[in-house]
Amino acid sequence: MLISVGSIAQIERFIQAGATAVLVGESRFGMRQPGEIKSTDLKEAVSTAHRLGAKVYVNMNKLFRNDELSLLPEYLKAVQEAKADAIVFGDPAVLMNIRQYTPEMNWFWNAEMTGTNSSSASYWGQRGAIRAVVARELNEEEIIDLKQKSAMEVQIQIHGMTNIYHSHRNLVQSYLEHLGREATLIRKGPDKGLFLVEAERPDEKFPVYEDDNGTHVMSPDDICLLEALPELINAGVDSLFVEPLLKSDEYNEAVLKGYRQALDLWSENSKAYKFDPKWLANIQKLQNPDRELGFGFLYKEQVY
Repeated sequence: MLISVGSIAQIERFIQAGATAVLVGESRFGMRQPGEIKSTDLKEAVSTAHRLGAKVYVNMNKLFRNDELSLLPEYLKAVQEAKADAIVFGDPAVLMNIRQYTPEMNWFWNAEMTGTNSSSASYWGQRGAIRAVVARELNEEEIIDLKQKSAMEVQIQIHGMTNIYHSHRNLVQSYLEHLGREATLIRKGPDKGLFLVEAERPDEKFPVYEDDNGTHVMSPDDICLLEALPELINAGVDSLFVEPLLKSDEYNEAVLKGYRQALDLWSENSKAYKFDPKWLANIQKLQNPDRELGFGFLYKEQVY
Protein backbone atom coordinates (compact mmCIF):
# COMPACT_ATOMS: atom_id res chain seq x y z
CA MET A 1 0.00 0.00 0.00
CA LEU A 2 1.50 3.26 -1.23
CA ILE A 3 0.82 6.87 -0.20
CA SER A 4 2.37 10.22 -1.12
CA VAL A 5 4.09 12.08 1.69
CA GLY A 6 5.43 15.59 2.13
CA SER A 7 7.57 15.36 5.24
CA ILE A 8 9.70 13.00 7.33
CA ALA A 9 7.02 13.12 10.03
CA GLN A 10 4.39 11.90 7.56
CA ILE A 11 6.67 9.07 6.47
CA GLU A 12 6.83 7.77 10.03
CA ARG A 13 3.14 8.35 10.77
CA PHE A 14 1.80 6.78 7.59
CA ILE A 15 4.07 3.73 7.68
CA GLN A 16 3.08 3.08 11.27
CA ALA A 17 -0.56 3.34 10.13
CA GLY A 18 -0.08 0.63 7.52
CA ALA A 19 1.68 1.96 4.41
CA THR A 20 4.38 -0.30 2.99
CA ALA A 21 5.74 2.29 0.55
CA VAL A 22 5.82 6.08 0.29
CA LEU A 23 6.04 8.42 -2.69
CA VAL A 24 8.26 11.47 -2.12
CA GLY A 25 9.34 14.35 -4.28
CA GLU A 26 9.58 18.06 -4.90
CA SER A 27 7.77 20.39 -7.27
CA ARG A 28 10.77 20.85 -9.59
CA PHE A 29 10.32 17.26 -10.73
CA GLY A 30 6.94 15.95 -9.58
CA MET A 31 3.35 17.16 -9.58
CA ARG A 32 0.70 17.07 -6.89
CA GLN A 33 2.87 16.14 -3.93
CA PRO A 34 1.32 16.95 -0.51
CA GLY A 35 4.60 18.65 0.46
CA GLU A 36 8.24 18.77 -0.56
CA ILE A 37 11.10 16.56 0.46
CA LYS A 38 14.13 18.22 -1.11
CA SER A 39 17.06 16.35 -2.60
CA THR A 40 19.12 17.35 0.44
CA ASP A 41 16.67 15.47 2.67
CA LEU A 42 16.27 12.37 0.51
CA LYS A 43 18.82 10.29 2.39
CA GLU A 44 17.04 10.92 5.69
CA ALA A 45 13.65 10.16 4.10
CA VAL A 46 14.83 6.89 2.59
CA SER A 47 16.68 5.87 5.74
CA THR A 48 13.59 6.53 7.86
CA ALA A 49 11.30 4.50 5.62
CA HIS A 50 13.75 1.62 5.26
CA ARG A 51 14.24 1.49 9.03
CA LEU A 52 10.47 1.06 9.36
CA GLY A 53 10.40 -1.66 6.70
CA ALA A 54 8.90 0.39 3.85
CA LYS A 55 10.06 1.32 0.36
CA VAL A 56 10.57 4.80 -1.08
CA TYR A 57 9.67 5.85 -4.60
CA VAL A 58 10.63 9.26 -5.98
CA ASN A 59 8.00 11.13 -7.98
CA MET A 60 9.21 12.61 -11.29
CA ASN A 61 5.85 12.66 -13.08
CA LYS A 62 5.89 16.16 -14.57
CA LEU A 63 6.42 17.05 -18.23
CA PHE A 64 9.75 18.83 -18.55
CA ARG A 65 10.61 21.89 -20.60
CA ASN A 66 13.94 22.26 -22.34
CA ASP A 67 15.34 24.66 -19.75
CA GLU A 68 14.62 22.10 -17.01
CA LEU A 69 16.42 19.13 -18.56
CA SER A 70 19.82 20.18 -17.23
CA LEU A 71 18.50 19.62 -13.67
CA LEU A 72 17.78 15.93 -14.20
CA PRO A 73 21.28 14.34 -14.01
CA GLU A 74 22.16 15.85 -10.62
CA TYR A 75 18.77 15.02 -9.16
CA LEU A 76 18.84 11.43 -10.41
CA LYS A 77 22.29 10.95 -8.91
CA ALA A 78 20.98 12.28 -5.58
CA VAL A 79 18.07 9.82 -5.75
CA GLN A 80 20.45 6.94 -6.41
CA GLU A 81 22.84 7.98 -3.64
CA ALA A 82 19.90 8.14 -1.23
CA LYS A 83 19.16 4.49 -2.15
CA ALA A 84 15.55 5.11 -3.16
CA ASP A 85 13.79 1.99 -4.40
CA ALA A 86 12.43 3.37 -7.68
CA ILE A 87 11.70 6.45 -9.77
CA VAL A 88 8.17 7.16 -11.01
CA PHE A 89 8.11 8.99 -14.35
CA GLY A 90 5.96 9.81 -17.37
CA ASP A 91 8.22 11.94 -19.57
CA PRO A 92 10.65 9.90 -21.74
CA ALA A 93 13.29 12.57 -21.04
CA VAL A 94 13.58 11.11 -17.55
CA LEU A 95 14.22 7.63 -18.93
CA MET A 96 16.94 8.92 -21.25
CA ASN A 97 18.71 10.49 -18.29
CA ILE A 98 18.23 7.40 -16.13
CA ARG A 99 19.94 5.26 -18.75
CA GLN A 100 22.85 7.66 -18.99
CA TYR A 101 23.41 8.65 -15.37
CA THR A 102 21.71 6.07 -13.10
CA PRO A 103 21.18 2.90 -15.17
CA GLU A 104 20.94 0.72 -12.05
CA MET A 105 17.79 2.47 -10.82
CA ASN A 106 14.39 0.78 -10.97
CA TRP A 107 11.64 2.83 -12.57
CA PHE A 108 7.86 2.79 -12.87
CA TRP A 109 5.90 4.12 -15.82
CA ASN A 110 3.18 6.61 -14.85
CA ALA A 111 1.52 8.33 -17.77
CA GLU A 112 -1.46 9.53 -15.71
CA MET A 113 -4.68 9.30 -17.75
CA THR A 114 -3.02 7.72 -20.81
CA GLY A 115 -2.08 4.44 -19.11
CA THR A 116 -5.09 2.64 -20.55
CA ASN A 117 -3.85 -0.38 -22.52
CA SER A 118 -1.49 -3.35 -22.31
CA SER A 119 0.40 -2.45 -25.50
CA SER A 120 1.54 0.88 -24.07
CA ALA A 121 2.47 -0.80 -20.80
CA SER A 122 4.38 -3.53 -22.62
CA TYR A 123 6.20 -0.92 -24.71
CA TRP A 124 7.67 0.59 -21.57
CA GLY A 125 8.13 -2.83 -19.99
CA GLN A 126 10.34 -3.87 -22.89
CA ARG A 127 12.45 -0.79 -22.19
CA GLY A 128 12.93 -1.62 -18.53
CA ALA A 129 9.86 -0.46 -16.65
CA ILE A 130 8.92 -2.71 -13.75
CA ARG A 131 5.49 -1.27 -12.99
CA ALA A 132 2.69 0.51 -14.83
CA VAL A 133 0.50 3.03 -13.04
CA VAL A 134 -2.80 2.63 -14.85
CA ALA A 135 -5.44 5.25 -15.49
CA ARG A 136 -8.19 5.77 -12.91
CA GLU A 137 -10.75 5.43 -15.71
CA LEU A 138 -10.20 1.69 -16.19
CA ASN A 139 -12.84 -0.68 -14.89
CA GLU A 140 -12.18 -4.05 -13.27
CA GLU A 141 -12.25 -6.07 -16.48
CA GLU A 142 -9.85 -3.67 -18.18
CA ILE A 143 -7.44 -3.79 -15.22
CA ILE A 144 -7.42 -7.61 -15.30
CA ASP A 145 -6.89 -7.64 -19.06
CA LEU A 146 -4.02 -5.13 -18.89
CA LYS A 147 -2.36 -7.06 -16.09
CA GLN A 148 -2.55 -10.39 -17.92
CA LYS A 149 -1.33 -9.07 -21.27
CA SER A 150 1.43 -6.68 -20.19
CA ALA A 151 3.29 -9.00 -17.77
CA MET A 152 4.14 -5.97 -15.64
CA GLU A 153 3.36 -4.97 -12.08
CA VAL A 154 0.20 -2.87 -11.99
CA GLN A 155 -0.64 -0.01 -9.66
CA ILE A 156 -4.12 1.45 -9.20
CA GLN A 157 -5.58 4.15 -6.98
CA ILE A 158 -7.80 2.78 -4.23
CA HIS A 159 -8.72 5.89 -2.24
CA GLY A 160 -8.97 9.66 -2.45
CA MET A 161 -9.67 12.32 -5.05
CA THR A 162 -8.47 12.19 -8.64
CA ASN A 163 -7.02 14.83 -10.92
CA ILE A 164 -9.30 15.52 -13.88
CA TYR A 165 -7.70 18.58 -15.50
CA HIS A 166 -4.29 20.23 -15.44
CA SER A 167 -2.35 22.85 -17.38
CA HIS A 168 0.72 25.06 -16.95
CA ARG A 169 -1.32 27.91 -18.39
CA ASN A 170 -4.28 29.88 -17.08
CA LEU A 171 -6.09 26.71 -16.16
CA VAL A 172 -9.21 28.15 -14.64
CA GLN A 173 -10.07 30.21 -17.72
CA SER A 174 -9.08 27.33 -20.02
CA TYR A 175 -11.29 24.91 -18.11
CA LEU A 176 -14.28 27.24 -18.17
CA GLU A 177 -13.86 27.57 -21.93
CA HIS A 178 -13.40 23.80 -22.21
CA LEU A 179 -16.71 23.21 -20.43
CA GLY A 180 -18.52 25.47 -22.86
CA ARG A 181 -21.12 26.24 -20.26
CA GLU A 182 -21.60 28.48 -17.28
CA ALA A 183 -19.32 27.84 -14.32
CA THR A 184 -17.83 29.89 -11.54
CA LEU A 185 -15.17 29.80 -8.84
CA ILE A 186 -16.00 30.08 -5.16
CA ARG A 187 -13.79 30.35 -2.11
CA LYS A 188 -15.27 28.83 1.04
CA GLY A 189 -12.98 30.61 3.46
CA PRO A 190 -9.20 30.71 4.01
CA ASP A 191 -9.06 27.19 5.42
CA LYS A 192 -11.47 25.50 3.02
CA GLY A 193 -9.88 26.24 -0.34
CA LEU A 194 -11.03 27.16 -3.81
CA PHE A 195 -13.71 25.28 -5.78
CA LEU A 196 -15.06 25.21 -9.31
CA VAL A 197 -18.84 24.90 -9.50
CA GLU A 198 -20.84 24.26 -12.69
CA ALA A 199 -24.22 25.89 -13.08
CA GLU A 200 -25.78 22.54 -14.04
CA ARG A 201 -24.41 20.80 -10.93
CA PRO A 202 -24.30 23.41 -8.14
CA ASP A 203 -24.05 20.79 -5.39
CA GLU A 204 -20.83 19.29 -6.77
CA LYS A 205 -17.71 21.26 -5.92
CA PHE A 206 -14.49 20.56 -7.83
CA PRO A 207 -11.47 21.41 -5.62
CA VAL A 208 -8.83 23.54 -7.33
CA TYR A 209 -5.34 22.49 -6.23
CA GLU A 210 -2.39 24.73 -7.02
CA ASP A 211 1.34 23.99 -6.93
CA ASP A 212 4.47 25.18 -8.75
CA ASN A 213 3.45 23.14 -11.80
CA GLY A 214 0.16 24.90 -12.36
CA THR A 215 -3.44 24.50 -11.28
CA HIS A 216 -5.21 21.17 -10.99
CA VAL A 217 -8.97 20.60 -10.98
CA MET A 218 -9.80 17.61 -8.81
CA SER A 219 -12.84 15.31 -8.65
CA PRO A 220 -15.75 16.36 -6.39
CA ASP A 221 -15.99 12.87 -4.82
CA ASP A 222 -13.51 10.34 -3.46
CA ILE A 223 -12.68 6.84 -4.63
CA CYS A 224 -13.04 4.19 -1.93
CA LEU A 225 -12.28 0.60 -2.95
CA LEU A 226 -12.05 -0.83 0.56
CA GLU A 227 -14.93 -3.24 -0.04
CA ALA A 228 -13.45 -4.32 -3.39
CA LEU A 229 -10.02 -5.36 -2.06
CA PRO A 230 -10.55 -9.13 -2.57
CA GLU A 231 -11.42 -8.53 -6.23
CA LEU A 232 -8.35 -6.36 -6.75
CA ILE A 233 -6.07 -8.90 -5.09
CA ASN A 234 -7.52 -11.72 -7.18
CA ALA A 235 -7.05 -9.54 -10.26
CA GLY A 236 -3.33 -9.53 -9.54
CA VAL A 237 -2.98 -5.83 -8.72
CA ASP A 238 0.49 -5.30 -7.24
CA SER A 239 0.31 -1.82 -5.72
CA LEU A 240 -2.56 0.04 -4.08
CA PHE A 241 -2.23 3.84 -4.01
CA VAL A 242 -3.89 6.17 -1.49
CA GLU A 243 -4.12 9.79 -2.68
CA PRO A 244 -3.68 12.07 0.37
CA LEU A 245 -4.18 15.46 -1.29
CA LEU A 246 -6.37 18.00 0.52
CA LYS A 247 -6.94 15.58 3.41
CA SER A 248 -5.77 15.85 7.02
CA ASP A 249 -3.10 13.55 8.41
CA GLU A 250 -5.74 12.17 10.77
CA TYR A 251 -7.98 11.25 7.83
CA ASN A 252 -5.18 9.63 5.84
CA GLU A 253 -4.10 7.70 8.90
CA ALA A 254 -7.63 6.34 9.36
CA VAL A 255 -7.72 5.30 5.68
CA LEU A 256 -4.40 3.47 5.91
CA LYS A 257 -5.40 1.68 9.11
CA GLY A 258 -8.69 0.51 7.62
CA TYR A 259 -7.12 -0.86 4.47
CA ARG A 260 -4.24 -2.40 6.42
CA GLN A 261 -6.61 -4.30 8.71
CA ALA A 262 -8.46 -5.63 5.69
CA LEU A 263 -5.29 -6.60 3.82
CA ASP A 264 -3.79 -8.32 6.86
CA LEU A 265 -6.96 -10.30 7.50
CA TRP A 266 -7.04 -11.41 3.87
CA SER A 267 -3.39 -12.40 4.06
CA GLU A 268 -3.98 -14.48 7.18
CA ASN A 269 -6.85 -16.49 5.72
CA SER A 270 -8.40 -15.43 2.44
CA LYS A 271 -11.05 -18.15 2.56
CA ALA A 272 -12.35 -16.96 5.92
CA TYR A 273 -12.10 -13.27 5.02
CA LYS A 274 -15.14 -11.16 5.78
CA PHE A 275 -15.49 -7.42 5.34
CA ASP A 276 -15.83 -5.55 8.64
CA PRO A 277 -18.08 -2.45 8.37
CA LYS A 278 -16.06 -0.81 11.17
CA TRP A 279 -13.15 -0.31 8.76
CA LEU A 280 -15.31 1.88 6.55
CA ALA A 281 -17.15 3.52 9.45
CA ASN A 282 -13.89 4.84 10.89
CA ILE A 283 -13.15 6.55 7.58
CA GLN A 284 -16.68 7.88 7.19
CA LYS A 285 -16.45 9.58 10.58
CA LEU A 286 -13.76 11.85 9.15
CA GLN A 287 -15.10 12.07 5.59
CA ASN A 288 -16.05 15.53 4.34
CA PRO A 289 -19.87 15.44 4.14
CA ASP A 290 -19.71 17.34 0.84
CA ARG A 291 -17.70 14.52 -0.75
CA GLU A 292 -19.21 11.11 -1.41
CA LEU A 293 -17.24 7.87 -1.26
CA GLY A 294 -17.67 5.69 -4.34
CA PHE A 295 -16.15 2.96 -6.49
CA GLY A 296 -14.88 5.33 -9.17
CA PHE A 297 -14.78 3.58 -12.52
CA LEU A 298 -14.25 0.09 -11.12
CA TYR A 299 -17.80 -0.89 -12.02
CA LYS A 300 -18.14 1.68 -14.80
CA GLU A 301 -19.31 4.24 -12.28
CA GLN A 302 -17.97 7.79 -12.63
CA VAL A 303 -16.39 9.78 -9.82
CA TYR A 304 -17.30 13.14 -11.32
